[in-house]
Parts: sequence; C-alpha cells; structure tokens
Amino acid sequence: MTQYVYAGAGRWTSASADDQPGGLMRAEVGSSEWQLLSQGLPPQAEVRSILIHPDNQNIVFAGTHDGPYRSSNQGESWEKLNFPDPGMVVWSMIFHPQDPQTIYVGTAPAAIYRSDNGGDSWKRLSIVETCGAVNMGFPMRVIRLTIDPNQPNHIYAGLEVGGVIRSTDGGETWTDCTEDLLRLASMDHLKSQIGSDTDIEGMMDSHAITVSSAQPGTVFLATRMGLFRSPDRGDTWGDMEVGRFSPLTYARDVQVAPQDPNVLYAALSPAARSEDGSLYRSDNLGETWTRFDHDVTPESTMMTIALNPHDDRVVYCATRGGQVFGTQDGGASWHETPLPEGLQDIYTLACG
Repeated sequence: MTQYVYAGAGRWTSASADDQPGGLMRAEVGSSEWQLLSQGLPPQAEVRSILIHPDNQNIVFAGTHDGPYRSSNQGESWEKLNFPDPGMVVWSMIFHPQDPQTIYVGTAPAAIYRSDNGGDSWKRLSIVETCGAVNMGFPMRVIRLTIDPNQPNHIYAGLEVGGVIRSTDGGETWTDCTEDLLRLASMDHLKSQIGSDTDIEGMMDSHAITVSSAQPGTVFLATRMGLFRSPDRGDTWGDMEVGRFSPLTYARDVQVAPQDPNVLYAALSPAARSEDGSLYRSDNLGETWTRFDHDVTPESTMMTIALNPHDDRVVYCATRGGQVFGTQDGGASWHETPLPEGLQDIYTLACG
C-alpha cells in the first residue's frame, strides 16, 4: 500500500484564500507533489490534527474547526462524524494503544471526548479545571493527548494555556498535574508574559506531551519555556535544560520514536512566530540531544513532527510558514517539499 505524509493547516493566508477549498494536503513519501484533499471536508477546512489507523492505513481521521472527520480511502473522501457538540475545534486525537476502536479527542474550548466504536459515536468526558489556567485571547485547548503504553488507562492531556491533566481510569475521572509546574513558573528564567495578566503564562503554555514505554510513568512535556519531564505521572516536574544542547528552546513538539522507545524527537525554535526552527533527536530519553535536520533552511518556527511507524528511517517535520522537510534514510540526507503557496500555520503532520 502507498505510504503518504499528510499536512494540515490551521488557516489559509494567501490572497486567493477564498478560492481554496481546504487545508489538508497529501503527498507520497519521498515525493514533492502535494494533493489537496477536500472531498467531504468543510470548505477551507482548518486541520489541526491527523490520525492514521495503526492497523489499516486506509482509515484516516482529521480534526477540523468543524469537529472530527473520517476517511476510509487514505483521504480521497471524508465523512463528518456524529460529534455531540457543534462548534468544537479538534486539536488532538489518539488511539487507545491496545484497542483502536477506542479514540480520544481533545478540543477547544477545552474538552475531551471518547469513542468506543471507531468514531461512530462519542461521549464527552468530565475533566478538571487546572490551578494554572490562564486567560488568553483564545479559548483554552486540549492541544495534545498521550497514553502510557504500559498503563493504557493512564491518559495525559496538555492544555494550551493551562498546564497538564491526567486520568488513570481511561478518561472517566481527571486530576490536575499543574501544581508543580507553577513552582517552576515562579523561577525568573521560566517566567513569560505575552498575552495575559500573569507571568506563569509561559509554563502553562503546553504544546505537546508524550510517554515512552521505556520509562512507564515518566511524562515529557513541550512548552514555550522548553522541555520538561515528570518521573511520577505528573506529580512533580523538572526542567530537562535542553538549552545545554540547542540555542533554540521554544518547544512545539516532542515525540517518541515508534520503533525505539529510547529515542525522542523535539521541534525547537526561538519563539511562536520566528524566522528559524530546528529538529533535535535524543537517543537516551532526553539526557542528551543533537540536531537532526541539516542542509535545509527552516525560515519560520518548527511546529510539528511526523514519524513513520513502518520505517524508522522516514521522518518529516514542518514549519509554521509551510515548509515541509523529510528524510528517507534516517537523517543522512534531507529534502524540502514546500506546501502550495499561501498554505501556512502548519499545526500537524502524519505519516503512514
């Protein structure tokens, strides 16, 4: 079966945006030819999450500004799912690691939903308000979900801008994991205030969260202020001090390699809107990092990473400005496959 990389854009920003039918693109792995996927999606779809079925590459989910959609033919056509609450923007999606019929979705305004039948129906879960919630100029969002592979009832949600919450019973109840992040936020070098009335804003600005099977119960968090790690399921947190290895520390994504739970990838940049970006790799769960992309020139913030679950040599990353970089040989060589002109605010990539 053909393997694809999918790219989702939050919005169209070109002068001809009104003429563009959507923001979800697809290219064959190794190709530079992008195809617009739009059949069945809402016009000018804002796509912030893409999820490929682990056992059937034909089935793909897209999280849009109009709820979740599903394709059974690798994105050729889409169906709108029976989501209970209209107007919810889908920011994150994840399969249960042992049962892909169970899917969790995170939205803005901040809410989490679960489907137990592959997306046919959904239940809204009751989540907890965090002690670090920050009022910004946009609704708080569940920007990333992750599940501990060794403890599949343990689910973590990163909130932008609100910290982290945890469930240990498959999403039925949730606990606030933000208190110790607030301790870190009191440190001068971890204070940041851009769009609110508080300088805890930077530490509450979660962007990505993940757990490795190599360290059950250890949670990795990417925020505006860098990379952070909890050794105890989110009860306490420590700064991974990625600045020892990278001049860029604004962290937008962190992921575990599907084939090796000791390998982490992180997207690092100067700021949310910048003229630089980078992809770093750690082979020892974040103890040390080295730059992984090379011979390419990111011209804006590195936003997202896509790791191929079928081939560890295939890695993609994308910038806010629409550049997509990829390697098919484990990082030995890189190529750029820019998205069509005007397609920006790339929030998500998926590969499979």
